Amino acid sequence: MFNIESIGLSLSFNWLYLLLLAVIAVVYTFYVYRFTIPVVSKPLKYLLSFFRAGSFLLLLFLIFEPIVTLTQKETIQPVNLVFVDNSSSIKIKDGSNREETVKNFLTDFTKNDLSSSSEFYSFGAKVNQLENSGNERLSFNEPTTNLLSVFNSIDKNKNIASISIISDGVITEGTNPVNLAERLGVPVFTIGVGDSSNRNDVSVQNVLFNEYIYAGTSTGIVSVIQNKGYSDKGAKITLTEDNIILEEKNIVLSPAGTQNINFDYTPSLQGEKKLSVSISPLQGEYTTANNNRVFYVNVLSNKIKVLLISGLPSNDHSFIKNALEADTNFTVNSIIQTGRGRYFGNPNVSKLVDSADIFFLIHFPTAETNTELMNNISTQVKEKKKPFFLLLSESIDNNKLNILQPEIPITVRRVVPGSIEVQPNVLENESKNPILQHSGMNVLQNWNNLPPVYMPRWEFQSKPESEILSLTKVNNVNINTPLIVTRRLGSKRSISVTASDIWRWKLQRANANIDLFDRFILNSVKWLNAKDERKQVRIATSKKIYSAGEVVQFIAEVYDESFNPVNDSEVKLKIRNREEEYVVNLISAGNGIYEGILESAKSGDYSFSGEAALNRKKLGTDAGRFNIGDQDIELINPVLDADLLKLLSMRTKGKFYYNSEYKQLFDELKKINEKASKERLNISEISLWSNEWALILLILLFAMEWFIRKREGML
Repeated sequence: MFNIESIGLSLSFNWLYLLLLAVIAVVYTFYVYRFTIPVVSKPLKYLLSFFRAGSFLLLLFLIFEPIVTLTQKETIQPVNLVFVDNSSSIKIKDGSNREETVKNFLTDFTKNDLSSSSEFYSFGAKVNQLENSGNERLSFNEPTTNLLSVFNSIDKNKNIASISIISDGVITEGTNPVNLAERLGVPVFTIGVGDSSNRNDVSVQNVLFNEYIYAGTSTGIVSVIQNKGYSDKGAKITLTEDNIILEEKNIVLSPAGTQNINFDYTPSLQGEKKLSVSISPLQGEYTTANNNRVFYVNVLSNKIKVLLISGLPSNDHSFIKNALEADTNFTVNSIIQTGRGRYFGNPNVSKLVDSADIFFLIHFPTAETNTELMNNISTQVKEKKKPFFLLLSESIDNNKLNILQPEIPITVRRVVPGSIEVQPNVLENESKNPILQHSGMNVLQNWNNLPPVYMPRWEFQSKPESEILSLTKVNNVNINTPLIVTRRLGSKRSISVTASDIWRWKLQRANANIDLFDRFILNSVKWLNAKDERKQVRIATSKKIYSAGEVVQFIAEVYDESFNPVNDSEVKLKIRNREEEYVVNLISAGNGIYEGILESAKSGDYSFSGEAALNRKKLGTDAGRFNIGDQDIELINPVLDADLLKLLSMRTKGKFYYNSEYKQLFDELKKINEKASKERLNISEISLWSNEWALILLILLFAMEWFIRKREGML
């Protein structure tokens, strides 16, 4: 009855105590009613005894806090989840009939007695449920493809028999979903639509640049051009700033398929600049959507004063200084300790420390570092929030380093003397970090093939707010000790390298014409100098480049003068392009955060300005730029990514099918459904001692006994 599998009863105390007290209560009740005044009939005695004994027994039972446990068996029917790619890349005409294949798949799916046990969803930028097969609701106009959102949307409480995905496998938003899919423990079947063959195409594959550069100073911009089928053909490549041509080059496309084209860019004014690199379309190209790459740079105005403080003369100091002096935007000074209170060249130490914008602490501090210098640096870092780069070595005095410990990205504990040889192990997710970029083709490979450096045998651990750019490896065995760590906390920034002799990195890479070491040092300075201004109002878009039709998301932070979050202010945005102006009111999401969106905007360059006010009092303003439609990321690489879909199926014990093979999937799903039905036990507990009906019954028993005794005139 009601699928109840079992019923259990538990008490807070031993059952024997309850039984003993129950016997005593019953015996006492019958003893009391053996003689009554006045004398009543035996049936009435038995009735009164029943009420009193029942009251005592129920009261004792509730005192022992009884809990009833019900175990119910529930049969969960299997469900097949079907996800359909609704992005704009499905409309591409590549001869594989993508759109027609998707619609035919859904039609055939419903004809195979599978739709009753299936749920249908479309996905692109987000996941939406479809009624029945949902063919009529597929528009194939989603601006991005986020495969990760498919697996994040799955309800794990359902009895999921299988997951089927029909897509071209090209991810344009989010990350690779393979690991998340594998953890679900559900077979994933993938149907690849599109053409996986290489077509004639030329594209701007990537652009390497410094995010922060300086007005009036030339900087290099490296564009990576890729071609398939156009070897030795001529093309024109163009660099533009805010749609104004800065430089054009006529090039011959490389037989190797990939080549770097360098531009020299000298910004005249500070501010945020929109740049783009484009290559002229060639006859017979598969797509021209990837012939253009748009990016934004921040142009700074002031020179940076960098101070190198070394605990002893070293090659690290010399190589770092040479790298910095090669950039005319930096004023570089040095303090080299040669003994207690003695410095090479007798510099004005106090003046140099006070005037510096950024510190490089190289093998510093040592046992001979005087307290006055250490306290001065500590004041600059802690109170004046000056950023610093820390290069650790065995010569450092850990006790003096503890003065700076709260500001360092890592916690340091000296363990034993000596050092070990380690190599960088740059994490794949961090290989695109601006600090690690250089002119080489393969950033990850170049970093992970550097010569070894010397790490002290200390214990290093990154702090929670820090970001690890590189771990270490010893004899090609990866270990979890951090090598390069950054920290950004409020307006404070710092970088730590937990090893010395990093000058070796320059010697090896110089032979391959790769400026890895110099760019690492220069990028570090620019990252350290890019301080976050503490503004009461900050407004930004979720990204800089949007595809046509994509929703633009705005996020604002609003604070009062004491930098406490303000939740009830009015935040209004004015968004403009050359032709139109939009007004968007942002809505509070709590904790000083405000959100808003701009939908159905035309393609073009946009600027926005926003203002936050509370009780008609202005709290602050902010502004920015973004672009819609200069790049359609769904069309940049529209070739079927069969490798990703195959990997997704293989890792989850599913199968991959090409578009012409999808009918084989239906028999596979029928077999899975036969085995997928399962039962689930639902356990519920009822606390009788706190149940209101038990209390009502107890009162009723006592009341009935009292009523009869009063009616019979008993004492």
